[in-house]
This record gives sequence, C-alpha cells and structure tokens, in this order.
Amino acid sequence: MPTPGSGRGFLWLGLVLSSVCVALGCETQANSTTDALNILLIIVDDLRPSLGCYGDKLVRSPNIDQLASHSLLFQNAFAQQAVCAPSRVSFLTGRRPDTTRLVHAGNFSTIPQYFKENGYVTMSVGKVFHPGITSNHTDDSPYSWSFPPYHPSSEKYENTKTCRGPDGELHANLLCPVDVVDVPEGTLPDKQSTEQAIQLLEKMKTSASPFFLAVGYHKPHIPFRYPKEFQKLYPLENITLAPDSEVPDGLPPVAYNPWMDIRQREDVQALNISVPYGPIPVEFQRKIRQSYFASVSYLDTQVGRLLSALDDLQLANSTIVAFTSDHGWALGEHGEWAKYSNFDVATHVPLMFYVPGRTASLPEAGEKLFPYLDPFDSASELMEPGRQSMDLVELVSLFPTLAGLAGLQVPPRCPVPSFHVELCREGKNLLKHFRFRDLEEDPYLPGNPRELIAYSQYPRPADFPQWNSDKPSLKDIKIMGYSIRTIDYRYTVWVGFNPDEFLANFSDIHAGELYFVDSDPLQDHNMYNDSQGGDLFQLLMP
Repeated sequence: MPTPGSGRGFLWLGLVLSSVCVALGCETQANSTTDALNILLIIVDDLRPSLGCYGDKLVRSPNIDQLASHSLLFQNAFAQQAVCAPSRVSFLTGRRPDTTRLVHAGNFSTIPQYFKENGYVTMSVGKVFHPGITSNHTDDSPYSWSFPPYHPSSEKYENTKTCRGPDGELHANLLCPVDVVDVPEGTLPDKQSTEQAIQLLEKMKTSASPFFLAVGYHKPHIPFRYPKEFQKLYPLENITLAPDSEVPDGLPPVAYNPWMDIRQREDVQALNISVPYGPIPVEFQRKIRQSYFASVSYLDTQVGRLLSALDDLQLANSTIVAFTSDHGWALGEHGEWAKYSNFDVATHVPLMFYVPGRTASLPEAGEKLFPYLDPFDSASELMEPGRQSMDLVELVSLFPTLAGLAGLQVPPRCPVPSFHVELCREGKNLLKHFRFRDLEEDPYLPGNPRELIAYSQYPRPADFPQWNSDKPSLKDIKIMGYSIRTIDYRYTVWVGFNPDEFLANFSDIHAGELYFVDSDPLQDHNMYNDSQGGDLFQLLMP
C-alpha cells in the first residue's frame, strides 16, 4: 500500500506468475499459470461468530455453514483491533496496528498488491479497504488492483433518511428493515456487490491468468438496513438478552466502550439514554439483537448466491475461498454495543478456508459443492464444519497463509523495527494446519495450545468514557490497551501512550484486566488486582 508519490508503477494484466505450488506443504515451486489456484476473499463488516458453524443455535446461516462444511474452520481467530480501518490495514498488509500506526503511515505491500505482482488479475468489490485516508482515498488503487475498485451505487444511501418509522416518516435509524422496492434505486449495496462479483467471475472464467477477487460485504454493519422479510426468522419473543447485560463491577472505566455511534441514530436518540453507561431499554435491546441476526441471515443469502455462481461457472475446483470479518460486535455483553474494545465479543472473528482437493474433495462433473440454500427453508439441516482447528490464530496471519496456499513465496518475517520495510509479515503462516491427518479419527487439528497467543489493542483518549472514546483521532490518543488472549486467559493492560512518537510506556499503567477462560468465559470478573500487575504482560508482548 504505497503512500501517494512513492513512484511505484501501475502493473496491468498478464504478469508472469513466477512460482506456483499447488501441493501444500511447500513454500515455493515452479509451475505454470494454468495450475495456479484463484483466490476469492470474502470480508464481512462487523460479523462476530454468530453462525451455525460456530455453534450458534439461533442464527440461520446455511450458506456460510455449507462453506464451513468444505473448509478448514478456525474456532479461535482474533482481530488485532476492533474497529474497521485499523483492522483492515493490519490484515491486508500483514502488519500489527503499532507498525501501521493504526491506520496507514507507511509504504507497505498489501495482499492484493502481492498477488498482482505475481501474475494475478486482482479485483475489488464493495468494502475491502476502509475508505478514506487509510487507503489513500483510492482503495489503494492502482497499486493493489488491476481495475478500479467497484463500489455499489446505493451505498451512498446507507446513512440517510431511508428508514420508515412508526410515524410513517423517513428517518436515519439504527433499526432499518426495508421493503427493497421502496428504497432509492430499488436495491441494497450487498445485493449490488454480489451481482458485480458474479459478473467478474463470468469474465474471469475464460481468462488465461489466475484471479484474486476480494468481495467486501457491508452487513451486519450499522445501520441495520436489510430486507424486512428477514425479521420473520427472528420473532422478538425468541430473542434473549445478552447473558451478561450489566456493566461488570470490576471493569476499569478506561476499558468501557460508550457506543457513541449507536447513540447518533434517530431511533436511539429518541430513547434519551444516559451517557456513558445507559442502559438501553430491554425491549429495544431485543430489537437490536433481532436486527443484527436478521442482517446476518441476509448476508448469508448473498454469500450463498456468490458461491453458487462459483459452482455454476465450474470454478469451485480451482478457487480457494477465504471467509472472515474485520472484527466482532458486542450485542449488550458487559452493557456494551458495537465494537471498540478488547473483549472477545469485539475481537473474536470467523475464519475459514476452502482449498479444493485439500479441505474437500474436488467436485466431480455436474456436482455442486455450494448449491444455494434458502435460510427460510426450515427443512434444511445444520451442517457441521468439515475440519476445525482449536488453535488461537490472528487475522494478521491472512497474508502469509493465502500466499502459501496459492504457492507463492511467503513474505519473510519482519525485522524489528519494520516500519520502513515494504514487504514482510508479522503474522504466522498457518499452512501447517492444512496438512491433515485422518479426519475420521480426529477432526480437530493438533497444536500446542499453551504456546499460542493472540494480540489485540485499543486506543483511548482518557481514563474515563467520553464522546471520542470509541474512535479517538491519532493526536488525541493518551492511553493504549494492549491485550493478550491465550487458551487460559485474556490479560489487558492500559498504559500511557505518546501519539507523536507512537510509543507505549509500560511503566505508566492506568488499569488492567485479567479474565480466566475456564471459570469466566464471558469475561465478567476482573482478577487483575489479584495478579502481579503489568510485569507479566511485558514478558509476553511480541
């Protein structure tokens, strides 16, 4: 992702793919472009693992579950920061937020740029890079993409007054189920993105070059603007509250996310909720959860149509499909809503990879791996994930893993510091997880769980919640919460931070959190004051 004026030339189609290794277990191997596997990368906005394939009994997500049944699914994948722009910059460059300076302050190679430089036709549909300064206001085009990125025309209406309220008037609401024929342009952004992605797949079917297609879906990001029929899947009487909907007694104020973006919506403003802790009225909490789940099922139909087209075009036997989200989303847990924290509900994400011939057998002639499944069909049965890993992994591993699966040279490990190194990676290569034993004997892949750590972080402007606690500008960051997640615990320290030097001061500890996974899986009982403070944390930092 070069900064403006960096002088890198624009690379068009037809670059020669120098090294392809279809057989897993090797890093590089010379091969022809005709053997190269395509990449379909699906990135979802604000999707926590509220999916059938992750054990959610309420949410109907048959098409994503079907993908999981043919994939290697990581049960414990975590984002490096629970907000859109920093997370996407991090996993699309393979660097941690401290290296990227949270947004984009360096000249770093990106995943699509690397594939483009290795002979792939790279294409972007929907929200892949976060718009704005974090992607040079261009979605990192032309550096990362062979063609200008596509954004759906109806995207501009997402935050406008298109939600019909009980008063019959149009509002800019949080809850926004719509009749699609009545909205501007008669469509929604994710529908348009699916249609565009399918058209690109049709064009690439006859291409001599392999393709890298990234599709970014908006839902379930707020506002919850989705076809109203999906509400029927989730009657309010079936919607429960979060099991821990109160703010925990031991939660440090600096750790709390006051969900200011939620409060800006007209329907939430009408509730006159106190700042910063609320709470939101119970009945409205149910409606938020209902609309989030309905948005997930709507998203699932779009993923289903996209994957069904991959099948119809006979591309399923030559295309790796990676599916993930930029971060999670709190649905009332700890009295919080949205992301903006270091809790599991904000950092835990779905992550799965379908690799033809490896995670599933190659489809035979006429066989469909991904037939479209209707979430309204009550007869459809829940599909179990095909292969699973319980190991803790990080989104920052996406870059080296996709490169390895495609047979490209895996970028080298980053030196310390690496701010001025253009191509390197700070995440682990997950390729070893794709060397399967007999799945009949053990569907869970082995690892050394107590050696694994997932890191995340979140900035704050002050010790107590305020108007910009959720998304402070860089100059306003005074405190950084660094968090370690292991199989046994989540450990977070909030330390003084200098935004000018981008340096943390671990001797200036403002607060801490310690939660034990086995005895406190919801992270409600902070044991930090019973521990040794921040000393252990400094030993575990990467």
